[in-house]
Amino acid sequence: MATATKKLTILVDADMHRALLKKVGRGNIGRFLINAAKPHLAGDTHIRAGYAAMAADRAREEDANEWSENLITDSYVAPEK
Repeated sequence: MATATKKLTILVDADMHRALLKKVGRGNIGRFLINAAKPHLAGDTHIRAGYAAMAADRAREEDANEWSENLITDSYVAPEK
């Protein structure tokens, strides 16, 4: 399925334009900017989904809890008398 596109006009200084042309070439600037912007616009839905999947994994949660409890126990130093 084809994605609808919209034309966007942006202003950049001459140095930025030359750098973009050198880096990605004429005709590729739009694609380059889209790829650069997408991660910033996607939000954190994929991160939330990952955390939800990890939380649903009971065995992993039990291992993580045991590890963190042992870390606290291992780092405890009894006060000197």
